[in-house]
Amino acid sequence: MKTADLIDAHADKLRLLHLPFRAFGQKAHFAGQAQTVKCFEDNTLIRAQLEQPGDGRVLVVDAAGSTRVAVMGDILADLAIVNNWAGVVLAGAIRDSVEINRMGTLVLALGTSPVKSAKDGLGKVGGTITMGGAAVAPGDWIYADADGVLVSDRKLV
Repeated sequence: MKTADLIDAHADKLRLLHLPFRAFGQKAHFAGQAQTVKCFEDNTLIRAQLEQPGDGRVLVVDAAGSTRVAVMGDILADLAIVNNWAGVVLAGAIRDSVEINRMGTLVLALGTSPVKSAKDGLGKVGGTITMGGAAVAPGDWIYADADGVLVSDRKLV
């Protein structure tokens, strides 16, 4: 279901991640339960999560809105596909956007940067994060397409 139709039908059960996301990849939409990561210009924990079985979950990353340094590229996007992650929501930047646009995934990010991230292992996996004015906790349901990202405490469709 498109996010526009979903919010028309269930506005009282949804929160909008109000950020100017750009869509990368060939998938039109995704839905799944959230796994959260909080980091800043370091993608070590993102990689660690994407190396694990996603089981149809969505990786939601609060990268503090930084578009100076990319915390995801084509290698991590490929890991997301291979390990069955439904998609990625990233309050930060990606690189290798041309390659990601050719892949069978959907990554929603704030922008692009050619600068690679640090590898210091800083950040946190799990726990509630707040981005775009909405809280996201592990297990919340994420519904996303090119129009935006919605969050619900429970599965709606």
